[in-house]
Amino acid sequence: MIYTLAGTLPMASALILLPFYIHHLSTEVYGALTVYMAFTLFIQIAAAFSFDSSVYIHYHEFKNDKRKLSVFISSAFVFMILIGLGVSVVLALTGDLIFETVLQQENVSFYPYGLASVGSGVLQALFKVHSSLLQSREKPETFFWSNVLSFGLIASFTLIGLELFPNSLMGPIVGRFAAAVITAAWVLFRIFKEFGFHYDFGWLRTSFSFNTYTYIYQLLQWTINHFDRILMLLMLSLSEVGIYAFAIQCLIALELLMNSLHSSFYPQVVSNIMGQKEKHSTPEVNRYYHGLTAVIMLCACIGIFTLPWIIETFVYKKAYQQTIPYLPYLAAIYFFRTMRLYFTAPYGILKYTKPLPVIYFIVAAVKIVLMLLLMPSMKIYGVIVASLVSAVLELLMLRFAIGDKFTFQYNFFKVVGLPMLLFAAIITLEPLLADTAPYLLHLFYLLFTATLLWWAYRNEIQLLNPFRSGN
Repeated sequence: MIYTLAGTLPMASALILLPFYIHHLSTEVYGALTVYMAFTLFIQIAAAFSFDSSVYIHYHEFKNDKRKLSVFISSAFVFMILIGLGVSVVLALTGDLIFETVLQQENVSFYPYGLASVGSGVLQALFKVHSSLLQSREKPETFFWSNVLSFGLIASFTLIGLELFPNSLMGPIVGRFAAAVITAAWVLFRIFKEFGFHYDFGWLRTSFSFNTYTYIYQLLQWTINHFDRILMLLMLSLSEVGIYAFAIQCLIALELLMNSLHSSFYPQVVSNIMGQKEKHSTPEVNRYYHGLTAVIMLCACIGIFTLPWIIETFVYKKAYQQTIPYLPYLAAIYFFRTMRLYFTAPYGILKYTKPLPVIYFIVAAVKIVLMLLLMPSMKIYGVIVASLVSAVLELLMLRFAIGDKFTFQYNFFKVVGLPMLLFAAIITLEPLLADTAPYLLHLFYLLFTATLLWWAYRNEIQLLNPFRSGN
């Protein structure tokens, strides 16, 4: 529970700070902020070089040999510092030219906020790897308080900056950088104090083969999930980017819920599958994902029904209210994400990562091409259509790429059929009725979903009856 709560703080901070962002920032400035935040995450992934993943493996490999462990951990952090310095120097010299050439937006420049984003990304990479090391060493208290400290500093500096510099990126960007400086300094002090200062490239090479695979995978995941904000600048305005990003953030609670629930039962899934001689899904494993799918369907419909009223009532800036028509379609993407968790589980459990770079390269390429083709005519809807199509393609490729290493045995209706019926209802009825009777339509989604789930799980629901004799 501690790892789950603390681990969700970075994502939860986006939700917690969202009311302050929309109060102080216009949609145009907020759009610029999301572009810089996506850029920061890219630098973080680049500087970490996937040591946040490999440290799990190598800690347990070296934990009984203090000298080897110290050399590896210290060398890894020195290597990341060198990567960060190299990236920072190169971008300090070329970043302005790259931003002017690629983005062509006068309100999104490399100096000063792009450079501050680079610094934040490099420093956040150190903090991220340190957090992974704490999890590997089973130190939940330090993990929790370090994440609370990071969140507290980011939130404090951001809010102070927003008050002092309204409708400016000074608070969100420079405030995050200041927080990253403090937390990274604390991380490096702890690492070098405990493990000493070493740099042995030979020890790092033992990790590079694993790191490279995962590194490519993480970069492709960033391309699929965050590059759209940057790509939108080629054809859409910063205000439209801000509207799209705000719509996504309104649904971030679904992401938190989905990830938290999955984290809560994933150890049982791993234990169940690893205990098998021939790897396959079982009724016990499937029930976890049946429940996850049902919860996300219900919560998505609740969000579709309530969020428009919340935005219209509490968000006084009319520009942000333009997000409302996009919410049902963006919520529908989460139906595919719950299915994705089911079909990706065996890859991680079996450590079968070989096909993932190919799969996600194709998915990323399809999404980018579709965005470029659809944005000129469909604007933000073009981005959403590209996301939906790429999500379906991702599911199909993940389902069949694992081959004979894992056998999926599942109830198609409960895993795929139920969310697809709701998805079909949304994409069919929303264009026809959303303008005339939005609240009745969204109430229908909720009742329709409740009816579907009751019918699919009517036998299980009867077992939960507290008044049934024998309970």
